[in-house]
Amino acid sequence: MAQGAAGREGPAPPDAAGGEDDPRVGPDATGDCVAAASGGRMRDRRSGIVLPGAAGTPADSEAGLLEAARATPRRSSIIKDPSNQKCGGRKKTVSFSSMPSEKKISSANDCISFMQAGCELKKVRPNSRIYNRFFTLDPDLQALRWEPSKKDLEKAKLDISAIKEIRLGKNTETFRNNGLADQICEDCAFSILHGENYESLDLVANSADVANIWVSGLRYLVSRSKQPLDFMEGNQNTPRFMWLKTVFQAADVDGNGIMLEDTSVELIKQLNPTLKEAKIRLKFKEIQKSKEKLTTRVTEEEFCEAFCELCTRPEVYFLLVQISKNKEYLDANDLMLFLEAEQGVTHITEDICLDIIKRYELSEEGRQKGFLAIDGFTQYLLSSECDIFDPEQKKVAQDMTQPLSHYYINASHNTYLIEDQFRGPADINGYVRALKMGCRSIELDVSDGSDNEPILCNRNNMTTHVSFRSVIEVINKFAFIASEYPLILCLGNHCSLPQQKVMVQQMKKVFGNKLYTEAPLLSESYLPSPEKLKRMIIVKGKKLPSDPDVLEGEVTDEDEEAEMSRRMSVDYNGEQKQIRLCRELSDLVSICKSVQYRDFELSMKSQNYWEICSFSETEASRIANEYPEDFVNYNKKFLSRIYPSAMRIDSSNLNPQDFWNCGCQIVAMNFQTPGPMMDLHTGWFLQNGGCGYVLRPSIMRDEVSYFSANTKGIVPGVSPLALHIKIISGQNFPKPKGACAKGDVIDPYVCVEIHGIPADCSEQRTKTVQQNSDNPIFDETFEFQVNLPELAMIRFVVLDDDYIGDEFIGQYTIPFECLQPGYRHVPLRSFVGDIMEHVTLFVHIAITNRSGGGKAQKRSLSVRMGKKVREYTMLRNIGLKTIDDIFKIAVHPLREAIDMRENMQMIQESRFLIEMADTVQEKIVQCQKAGMEFHEELHNLGAKEGLKGRKLNKATESFAWNITVLKGQGDLLKNAKNEAIENMKQIQLACLSCGLSKAPSSGAEAKSKRSLEAIEEKESSEENGKL
Repeated sequence: MAQGAAGREGPAPPDAAGGEDDPRVGPDATGDCVAAASGGRMRDRRSGIVLPGAAGTPADSEAGLLEAARATPRRSSIIKDPSNQKCGGRKKTVSFSSMPSEKKISSANDCISFMQAGCELKKVRPNSRIYNRFFTLDPDLQALRWEPSKKDLEKAKLDISAIKEIRLGKNTETFRNNGLADQICEDCAFSILHGENYESLDLVANSADVANIWVSGLRYLVSRSKQPLDFMEGNQNTPRFMWLKTVFQAADVDGNGIMLEDTSVELIKQLNPTLKEAKIRLKFKEIQKSKEKLTTRVTEEEFCEAFCELCTRPEVYFLLVQISKNKEYLDANDLMLFLEAEQGVTHITEDICLDIIKRYELSEEGRQKGFLAIDGFTQYLLSSECDIFDPEQKKVAQDMTQPLSHYYINASHNTYLIEDQFRGPADINGYVRALKMGCRSIELDVSDGSDNEPILCNRNNMTTHVSFRSVIEVINKFAFIASEYPLILCLGNHCSLPQQKVMVQQMKKVFGNKLYTEAPLLSESYLPSPEKLKRMIIVKGKKLPSDPDVLEGEVTDEDEEAEMSRRMSVDYNGEQKQIRLCRELSDLVSICKSVQYRDFELSMKSQNYWEICSFSETEASRIANEYPEDFVNYNKKFLSRIYPSAMRIDSSNLNPQDFWNCGCQIVAMNFQTPGPMMDLHTGWFLQNGGCGYVLRPSIMRDEVSYFSANTKGIVPGVSPLALHIKIISGQNFPKPKGACAKGDVIDPYVCVEIHGIPADCSEQRTKTVQQNSDNPIFDETFEFQVNLPELAMIRFVVLDDDYIGDEFIGQYTIPFECLQPGYRHVPLRSFVGDIMEHVTLFVHIAITNRSGGGKAQKRSLSVRMGKKVREYTMLRNIGLKTIDDIFKIAVHPLREAIDMRENMQMIQESRFLIEMADTVQEKIVQCQKAGMEFHEELHNLGAKEGLKGRKLNKATESFAWNITVLKGQGDLLKNAKNEAIENMKQIQLACLSCGLSKAPSSGAEAKSKRSLEAIEEKESSEENGKL
């Protein structure tokens, strides 16, 4: 009944009419909520949820300065930016308070107590007026009151019994029609629908925390309206308290109902290892002081109270109450709905949910009765089952039968170094570390050693070296522990002929039949696949001509640093240094023959598919900027290796994303140097089971396709996705290493970075939470458009906001394709890349298309998204009439395909898509095939029409663009049809489960049809918010 009439919100209650006096009316009344929505950074001290009296209001000047600082773009999340400095030169201080004044929300009791104490809320009217009012809940829990008001005190109230529904977010006509609605934070807004006409009382809290308290408390009161006075007395008999009493009694060996404080502290630490002993003792002192007693012994009641306040995360409690329909536990049905609707888990059954409850519920009663209380639910959310990383990507999940050139390859530079390349010693552990991290391309810089024994050393530091034999023995031992796919040895040969022969003998003896020495087949056009080369070791290096009578000869030197130095010398004349190479070493090189890059035109004509070019960082950057499309096309067939500039004497790292965008497969990194660039590299190769090979996007592999590394807009044939990230809270943040401030006080904030093609690169940051490292609440939502998801990465960075320089706390980098939707914990890594135990971010992830739809398992129902302007990918004019006429035929089908995909969140349109998708797709495919028939003759046709040089290249580029669009849109339509079929199946199952499958009467049918049309007309954002 309530839900059915929810859409009929009438005018606001008479007592909210515009006659009330308030000095803050109109735009000025939006106050804090506007600042929160526009990115203003309030400096209130927050720890969990603060009860009345604990919050303060910052000065207007400070808020203005912080707002200006927030608007200034930041170059890096790691490097301090002046725009983020504290106002007034505030310095870090150590809090010596012995009694915390803040109390977390850990039960419905706490919500009710907060509401009875009251707080200021903003009352929103449809006429763009906003009033500040102080709202309280009556002591008898029967009515909600507000003041000031010109009306009689008995009329300025709302009976709890009259409340029909409580909505979180801006989901009523009042909010939609209010001129200032865009400036109001979505998470701070809520509405109370009441009365027979479903009138709405629309309110805005000063924070999302306060809004959650009111929504949870009111929902609890409405659901318990038949016995509203009983819950206070029954709080000690909840399953949670019964379990805690059992735990206490088991540890109370004397059975006196009291135990030493030391024992109680140890017991709570066993239940929650993340808590610090000092914090537990402080909580006991706080509880005892409130009872005007001071002792070293703890009662059962005090133990339970301390545990609940210390171990209840308010954001998890609010989530549990929301999904359990105002209960303080989840049953199997609640958990099933949560897993399907929010977490995107498919094929969930009641038995699976009961098994989860048995594994995570802490109380015996809960396991027996099949419910999950707050502590078990928290443990489940923290478990690996709710990790943000898709478990399917923890194993090899991509097609490994493509040519080697179609994969990004995990690569190391100067692998033998564990320090900087200027003075660092050679160390065998460099190879152990790289191979354990899944590296599939390692470097060996080999020089002559004493006693005819080749060595590896840093030629800037000859005092330390390791023997070549010991290195290849370690490589042989660890080569295929992290991955069974091929390992490439990039051989830097600086040895004399006799010691080259020693190298060959040692490699053959140690590696045996793992060495891949098969000659490449002239009949092939592409390199073998990683699948075919499993457990093989490939040597990359120089090679002599194929004449077997030539036993030795001269080849160009592979010494990259020396070559760069020569090129920068004033005496450089363009000639490369020559070295002698023996036939035996040459014969070990098969499908990775090193050659020098000249230009793309020459390479595309004469380079063999088994030849590989190495580019310095500087040279590759120049080519990527000047010839981005050519670089991508070149890398479809040939391997490219990029190595850091010789100017990086500190062994700092280049940005690998810049070269991955061009399709460069082997981007060599200095594994010994941690930092943001190494974070990107490590995060990227976590996918596909960490095997060291990641399949490139199809748009960068297809023979006829168009892609530019510098694209700043929509990628042809690829549907942009919207990524919604809500940063909810953090857990157990450590103090930054080397921080100058004393004590454990930190002021954390979170940066969310998107890395990918230029159009996708973006960064957003949360507000700073003052002096809270245990459980800072951020509650901020960001939305990013991702145009090429297959190349995108998300990096979460937590920093300590300091007036001198923002200090690094932790980070986590994950490929877009590996994100799991829903409520997830992000395990943060230290600066050197190690997982930090118990240090996490709690986030909510949702992925939709631009219209708000998308794959059900990725979409997550709680996301809200506004409408976006529809964009159509246009075909390009080639300048050859015969071919242009073919592509013109595809214009209408392409528009139809895009319209059908964008509209598919509605039932009727989904049915239309299912019926028409094959027909439209067939038209697109036919145009694509007809166009491809001219591919081989394109240059000849262009020459006949007088196209040459730049115009001919432009025609070829436009042709590839059109083919890419047709192929991509055809695939997207096919996928959309499959998605629509799956969605309709889910709707049908839902109807059957709700008993809606019976044939209705004619009157009921007409009413049902009108209801269906009304539902379909609602915006997807409203539907998602309501769910």
